[in-house]
Amino acid sequence: MLTPNLRPAARAIVLDPADRILLCRHDLDKPTGRISVWAAPGGGVEPGESTLDALHRELREETGLTISAEPPHVWHQRVVAAGHAKGYDGVVNDYFLVRAAAFTPRGAMTDEELAAESLFAWRWWSLPEITAYAGPDLFSPRALATLLPVLLTGGIPAEPVQLGL
Repeated sequence: MLTPNLRPAARAIVLDPADRILLCRHDLDKPTGRISVWAAPGGGVEPGESTLDALHRELREETGLTISAEPPHVWHQRVVAAGHAKGYDGVVNDYFLVRAAAFTPRGAMTDEELAAESLFAWRWWSLPEITAYAGPDLFSPRALATLLPVLLTGGIPAEPVQLGL
């Protein structure tokens, strides 16, 4: 059996002082139609780049946020699914906790560059808003409404929590 070709990615759980999480909306064309997914900012680790270097670069490019401290690694997700990451058999997402004052995201990327990444909107979400959301959009990870309160009340895990889809 062949080893799947998985895209490594770094993502930030950016929380403001009110414990709202910053999520970006990706609009994705799938065989079943277009879907929108609210996900943590971040993206692929480039060849020769460390996961943390990728996190710093992605945050700067997508949101304009720069961080100096090394954020704690809180979640690890391995998704093997055809079509989940273009050109790959899936993705490995490493999530890091970043605390920041609320801000209006505006990174170094142009609107056209963001659109090429299927990134179209930003929003600060409270946990009650995520839990009560009944619209057609998805959250990534899918269990965000259950994972986030554990992170908020339980603190930094000793080892990154292994996530499903």
